Amino acid sequence: MAWLAPSPGSPALPFAPSGHYTLLQKNRTFIPHLQVIPVGAVVQFPNADPFFHNVFSLFEGKKFDLGLYEAGSSKSVTFPREGVSYIFCNIHPEMSAVIVALSTPLYSIANADNSFALHDIPPGDYRLHLWIEGVPQSYLAGLSRSVHISSRVLDLGTISAPIARHANMTHMNKFGNAYDRESQTSY
Repeated sequence: MAWLAPSPGSPALPFAPSGHYTLLQKNRTFIPHLQVIPVGAVVQFPNADPFFHNVFSLFEGKKFDLGLYEAGSSKSVTFPREGVSYIFCNIHPEMSAVIVALSTPLYSIANADNSFALHDIPPGDYRLHLWIEGVPQSYLAGLSRSVHISSRVLDLGTISAPIARHANMTHMNKFGNAYDRESQTSY
């Protein structure tokens, strides 16, 4: 995923919260896996599974713990500042998702061949930011760069970054401990 943040003096396009944002829990999966929202948006977390979930995030984008809640119920979270939030379930370690809160509508999610395109960008100076799941933020910060957009097409060329394998990624539960795999229920 890539986005452009306007530099001082460049036009800032509005990206206000509107509409509904939902991260559905179904079949022990978050749908969608990646969701981009404007800063200030409220995201609903409905539980469409026939058992309890406990959605949480301990990351800098937005820290929260929704606690246990049953099938058919929903909880919500407001994301008041920019940042990447990794979302998990404290009961089901295989469940993960990402919410990226931005203050700009100038973003693109990479397609199947890992390329992206941004269209209709007003002329000006911007800072290009990248986010790739599993790649450390310190590495991604080094890929950030200033770009000048004029009225013609701009090709940034190839930007190389290591791609993490999602299957090998692990995370801790909301208490900072490993999940107890032996006590997992059939749910």
